[in-house]
Amino acid sequence: MQPDSRQLLKTFRPSRILLPIALGLGAATYLLLKNFDREAFSHITWSWSSSFWILMALMMMVVRDGAYMIRIRALTDDQISWKNSFNVIMLWEFSSALAPGMLGGGFFFAIFILNREKVNMGKSITAVMLSSFQDGVFLAIMAPLVYFIIGKERLFSTLNLETLNIDKIGSGFFYSFWTIYFIILAYKVFVAYALFINPRFVKWLLIKMFSLPLLRRWKHSALETGNQLVIASKGLKNKSRKFWFNSFAGTFASWTARYTIVNCLILAFHNVPVENFIVFARQVVMGIIILFSPTPGGSGLAEFMFSDFLGEFIPKGLSASLGLLWRLVSYYPYLFIGAIILPRWIRSRFSKTEAKEIVNEL
Repeated sequence: MQPDSRQLLKTFRPSRILLPIALGLGAATYLLLKNFDREAFSHITWSWSSSFWILMALMMMVVRDGAYMIRIRALTDDQISWKNSFNVIMLWEFSSALAPGMLGGGFFFAIFILNREKVNMGKSITAVMLSSFQDGVFLAIMAPLVYFIIGKERLFSTLNLETLNIDKIGSGFFYSFWTIYFIILAYKVFVAYALFINPRFVKWLLIKMFSLPLLRRWKHSALETGNQLVIASKGLKNKSRKFWFNSFAGTFASWTARYTIVNCLILAFHNVPVENFIVFARQVVMGIIILFSPTPGGSGLAEFMFSDFLGEFIPKGLSASLGLLWRLVSYYPYLFIGAIILPRWIRSRFSKTEAKEIVNEL
């Protein structure tokens, strides 16, 4: 096995789950202690409706991962089985949960996983790059859509927009949202041009740019990225309508399910009508901001944003608890499932000698 591949596996060793867990639980504990309301907990009544909505939240997780499996099979031309696609998605989510979104999550790890599933390197690069691009398309469409449907005042109603002050946390959400959105949009337009129009020019541009003295240390990475874009572009030529429909349908179904989980959890503990589309829309905003979190999987930031940004839709005193439940349903399972699957996957994809050495190093 290549030394770089072994180093990549060590980067996502199971013991690293301790950091995001500590950050997330630390933030949740702080919020619970700060906003603890004994009376609010005493008013909680469990009903059949509560059970139903909790079950629906778990079902949305199944839909989310099932849609990702449909997408990865479409992007690899059904080369991997349903069982193997489950392992790929769980390991991909595991690596994304361990890597800060601002560093691209588990991008290179995903390519490595697919390649070890006997998908050739060109197709692996194409599948992962197109997955990333399609995720960006969803956010590029949904962010302005929810903004113009709901309006600035309602979407950011936790802020006092009449006296908008840059020192306020809320106003930071407003400015961060649009700043990050346009960064993502510009990057995805650049990737679209590279994938579908002129990848060789983009490769040339990257090499020239990173030949400058201040950027020269990253020239090799720029060259590798340029090569990947050329390979991915070739892999997308002459794809069928089924390929595009299944991959985009999987993308939109998965992200929609992801953002519906919180709606289900709120409905489980709320006995009054909830403005579900606004809750969904605010999660789109949260999702974009968390993409630039410097912490693994947005740990810490996600919990704080949940309480501040969605608190008005949650019974008083329960926002911190519901934020923790949200992460327990939608984030922590991937850490534990990935930590269990990774050693088994290594044993099934490498020789006995290599697998033993790798697992011992993790």
